[in-house]
Amino acid sequence: MHDQRVLLERRVARELAERVVPLIHPASAALRIEAGPSLDDLAPFVAGSAWGAPWSTTWFRLSGDVPETWAAQRIEAIIDLGFHDDAAGFQCEGLVVAADRTPLQGIHPRRMAFALDASPGAVVIDVEAASNPQFAQFLPSSLGSRAAAEESQQPLYRFRRADLVVVDTAAEALAHDLDVLDGVMRTLDLGDPRRSRLLAQIVRALDLLPDVDQARRSLADAYRQPARTTAHRIMATGHAHIDTAWLWPMREARRKCIRTFASAVRLLDQYPEYRFSCSQAQHYAWIQEQHPALFADIARHVDAGRWIPVGGMWVEADMNLPTGESLVRQIVHGQRYFEDNFAVRCTEVWIPDVFGYPAGLPQVFAAGGMTRFVTQKLSWNKHNRFPHHTFWWEGLDGTRVLTHFPPVDTYNAEITPSQCAYASSNFSDQAWSDWSLMPFGHGDGGGGPTREMLERARRLGDLDGAPRVEIGTPARFFDHVEAEIRAGAPVPVWSGELYFETHRGTLTSQRATKAANQRCEHLLWEVELWAATLGEHPAVDHLWREVLTQQFHDILPGSSINWVHRDATEILGRVAHDLEARREVLLERLTGSGGGPTSGDPGGSGATVLVVNPACVARDEIIISTGIAPDRPGPTQQIGDTTAWRVTAPAMAVSAARAHPVDDRVVVTESSMLNGSLAVRFDQSGTPVSIIDLEHQRELLADGAVGPVLELAVDHPVEYDAWDLESWTIESGTAVTATTSFEIVADGPLVGRLQVVRRFGPSSATMTYTLRAGSARLDIDLEVDWHHDEHLLSLRVPLDVHSDHGTCDVQFGMVQRPRHRSNSWDAARFEVCAHRFVDISEPSFGVAVLNDGPFGHSLDEHGVRVSLLRAAKYPDPEADHGHHRFAVALLPHGPGLATVVDEAERFVRPLRVLRAVDGGHEPVRPAVRIDGGAVLIDAVKMADDASGDLVVRLHEHLGDRRPITVSAPQRVSAASLCNLLEEPHRGLEVSDGIVAMVLRPFELVTLRLSFG
Repeated sequence: MHDQRVLLERRVARELAERVVPLIHPASAALRIEAGPSLDDLAPFVAGSAWGAPWSTTWFRLSGDVPETWAAQRIEAIIDLGFHDDAAGFQCEGLVVAADRTPLQGIHPRRMAFALDASPGAVVIDVEAASNPQFAQFLPSSLGSRAAAEESQQPLYRFRRADLVVVDTAAEALAHDLDVLDGVMRTLDLGDPRRSRLLAQIVRALDLLPDVDQARRSLADAYRQPARTTAHRIMATGHAHIDTAWLWPMREARRKCIRTFASAVRLLDQYPEYRFSCSQAQHYAWIQEQHPALFADIARHVDAGRWIPVGGMWVEADMNLPTGESLVRQIVHGQRYFEDNFAVRCTEVWIPDVFGYPAGLPQVFAAGGMTRFVTQKLSWNKHNRFPHHTFWWEGLDGTRVLTHFPPVDTYNAEITPSQCAYASSNFSDQAWSDWSLMPFGHGDGGGGPTREMLERARRLGDLDGAPRVEIGTPARFFDHVEAEIRAGAPVPVWSGELYFETHRGTLTSQRATKAANQRCEHLLWEVELWAATLGEHPAVDHLWREVLTQQFHDILPGSSINWVHRDATEILGRVAHDLEARREVLLERLTGSGGGPTSGDPGGSGATVLVVNPACVARDEIIISTGIAPDRPGPTQQIGDTTAWRVTAPAMAVSAARAHPVDDRVVVTESSMLNGSLAVRFDQSGTPVSIIDLEHQRELLADGAVGPVLELAVDHPVEYDAWDLESWTIESGTAVTATTSFEIVADGPLVGRLQVVRRFGPSSATMTYTLRAGSARLDIDLEVDWHHDEHLLSLRVPLDVHSDHGTCDVQFGMVQRPRHRSNSWDAARFEVCAHRFVDISEPSFGVAVLNDGPFGHSLDEHGVRVSLLRAAKYPDPEADHGHHRFAVALLPHGPGLATVVDEAERFVRPLRVLRAVDGGHEPVRPAVRIDGGAVLIDAVKMADDASGDLVVRLHEHLGDRRPITVSAPQRVSAASLCNLLEEPHRGLEVSDGIVAMVLRPFELVTLRLSFG
């Protein structure tokens, strides 16, 4: 019996393909083909001919006649551009357009049919075809470079077919009937009698062919059998995940959106039950700009509740690498776009393909109006299976969002019976919930959902042997889950970050893109700050959106082709240039300055030297400036063409720069640097062998260890080159100690500098150690000329501090990460993300490693390792090559981390000096003042409306309950707490122009201040 069953199941598979499918198109007629670079420049073209140089566009005109004998039948055109396989979205693509060039439908390997509203007579179909290259994993390709692609004229594809066909709708329906029943049958256990029963019904239907109608009637009994009352419930929502850039440049992503959105509209018009969920406001904005008619169709379906904007973000951004304020602006610009254009706000965060989720995100989501969260990526974990699919995710401050990982383990489902069965069996939370979500549709330009998927959904709605499938929306899914919760369901809670156990290399890959993004983030902070100090709107929303787009989760993480990263650095460079010009104008208006730090006569001429402090903490430090010396006598030190002197500066303000007396001095020898706080000794290779904190009488370096030291390791990930970093790569690094030169650059008394140059293979690094009078911070500036391939360059910092964990700075707070590998969860965290610092502390003493940009860190029993550069060959063979700069610092400290938080803010927002031209200057007072300590300010800006109110976003950073007061140069007359969109939800008491409040641990607040 077993052998007979196996043979029958093989027979079914063969006959479906060879007997049933051919019945669907009983008649066909070839179309005439013309091709050319535009519709105005066409020439005859023969099917089977090659076309399409890399990244080029070819226009095809297909023409023919519908015979009279085909009248009153469904007619389609079948267009095969020469698809290599069924990998929709990763090869050539086409777009059928109307006579006025309005997009009608995409053409892809899984959607080659274009339905015609054609009576008998002439037919003309125009197709815009894109010859996008395929990129095979592990194989570096020059086609990812814009320059190389433009030089290549070799055609990539061979046009295969363009035919008109008649569709036998009954045969098509039979094929769907048999496909679903066959799929359900194969998901059942071999011993389940339903499997044998379904097999017999399918075979009986096949035996009735070629009588299609009778075959369908024979299957009616199978479709009358309802699903069991305990069957899992699946809410299926149409979706088409489109990477804003990845293995294609952004210009092609725009066209992928057009093809996909046009196809989605066409399908919505055909299937009344269909619902399509779509994220990323940027994609909608592209359509709105390029194709208003298509955008109007989308708006029509949004208004009907059938096209569902989700995500509430400008793009599906990386969550680890942007600043907290950038994540806020992703939501602000996304939610406002959807509200302005569709009168809706999203209630669900939708970021299925992002590489980890920091612990501060839940309160950000909630403050943006979204208390529900959908993602998928953690199903890719390499080490540990995440224990839940539906749960409360609790963030640093205690905020919870209802979170769901679709158990189908893909955001490109096809609603097959096997996927439905897997979603049911894989679902971790069946003990308390009946529901899961299934996003279905081909992504990345694959056209989204297809007619076949919707036909399967209709048949799987209530069918014995399968979960129940309902087409719906993410909101409808969460409504069901929340009803279960109200009924008392015991929902599990996951507290802290959602660490992604793969793709750790994205914290380091493509350093130039990351550095350009950080530069823009700092400049946006400053421009908004100085404009608010003037009481003005800076009009930088369009620049914010440029930056937010480049934070997409395959651009900022460094996992795209060369073309994408070249574009990103060019765009971000242009934005930065614009912001720098705006900043200088704002400062000139605030101060009467001469337009920049090098303007004016260094000799003085009676002008006032000003110091600009963009940090949200006050300063008292040695500043090193180029071209401008202090205008009042005082201790200074000349270092080449720069001058060092001590200044004090209030937070977020501009003040006169006075050269203050210094009670400390730096002493430098050929092998040491010393001030009143720190003593550093070097060996002959220029490597520190001792770093002593004099105040606490502690040696920072472990016994017998040297460092910080550069380490080089061979970097060959098992799978995804630019994405992944393996634990053995980190463990196998060897020290780079070969010295080209080691010399004194500055010998005190205010600044000491020792510089070492190292060459290793094709690369070199210049490390400059700087110690300032009055500071316990040892700065390490690195300039790296990097030409290695498939290597990892790191900075190893060995520390003699005993703690089983380290504290890492993240957006809106800090998290603790293990220094041990005691279990599989801890072992998986061998590379983690940190923003401004990583700290390792005992109760009374600790050492922080500060940084201005490197994100990847490893914490182990030996200390801290900072990942600097990689050189993956896929998908960009030129990744990371070139000149890079880094700044790292060591900061020993006493109990607590308040000093570390403040010093990290100073480290990433350095002081600047400029010259007031009028010979005098009134101090520029900060637009707002926060007193209370350990509170970081994330934004100071004018309210987006015309009220003249000031908006201040801030958070408690140390995890403590903290009373603060808020004041401003103008008298505060009213204050309120707002959501991220600056809408007040609770008023605050104002006494004598001062607002007093208490922040909860890690609480993020947006304040709105009125004056009068």
